[in-house]
Amino acid sequence: MRIFDPHIHMTSRTTDDYRAMYAAGVRALVEPSFWLGQPRTSPASFYDYFDALLGWEPFRAAQYGIAHHCTLALNPKEAGDPRLTPVLDELPRYLVKDGVVAVGEIGYDSMTPAEDTALAAQLQLAADHGLPALVHTPHRDKLAGLRRTVDVVRESALAPDRVLLDHLNETTVKVAADSGSWLGFSIYPDTKMDEDRMVAVLKEHGTEKVLVNSAADWGNSDPLKTRKVADAMLAAGFDADDVDQVLWRNPVAFYGLSGRLQLDVAAPDALHEGNSVLRGGE
Repeated sequence: MRIFDPHIHMTSRTTDDYRAMYAAGVRALVEPSFWLGQPRTSPASFYDYFDALLGWEPFRAAQYGIAHHCTLALNPKEAGDPRLTPVLDELPRYLVKDGVVAVGEIGYDSMTPAEDTALAAQLQLAADHGLPALVHTPHRDKLAGLRRTVDVVRESALAPDRVLLDHLNETTVKVAADSGSWLGFSIYPDTKMDEDRMVAVLKEHGTEKVLVNSAADWGNSDPLKTRKVADAMLAAGFDADDVDQVLWRNPVAFYGLSGRLQLDVAAPDALHEGNSVLRGGE
């Protein structure tokens, strides 16, 4: 079984997670840029973070045979901080990098005017750079936030079929599907979706344009949730081709819209910027 986790924050995970993910079948992932668990105070911290997603984290993933890509953006949780809006002006120099396969996470957190501005600006950046967009739908007022998101996408220069609407659930999947966008579902231990609910959605709505992710981060989350969804699909009567479509071919198709997806993992150099994840070795 081959698995592509299309949304996971490996910066927050350990090398043991990489090892376990590989053993479970994960061979590729996308790490969207987001917040760091506490508010940033300077745009410069974004640039160091972006550099790590383009350099250190792919190096670390390659140690375990996993192809790492990223999406970059001013995230919705911090888009309302006026200290950080200069990030929007700096993004173009990062969006031309080979490892960047989308603009994201963008979207809404509290649905403020500042978030409106950041979302519209970054959808335009995606269109300008020939990239798709990964859109975070809000955790509060989710249906209202999704509808507002769909309206902004419709008014943008980016076609809906180049947009992945993430963090969906049973209340939002129909509106998202009707918009023509791709559908993303985050599977969590206690919140968001779980494996059984995901299988029920797949039974009702089918497997076309559906992506399943672990969105594993700093909180109570599980980087093996993609494999657990695959196992639940098989137990529920889906066949191996259905699993491969949802857990591999769909994310490859969506992020392949960037023209930058590289799924062959090259053997990493011994060091990255003079450092190694190895300790006590040669």
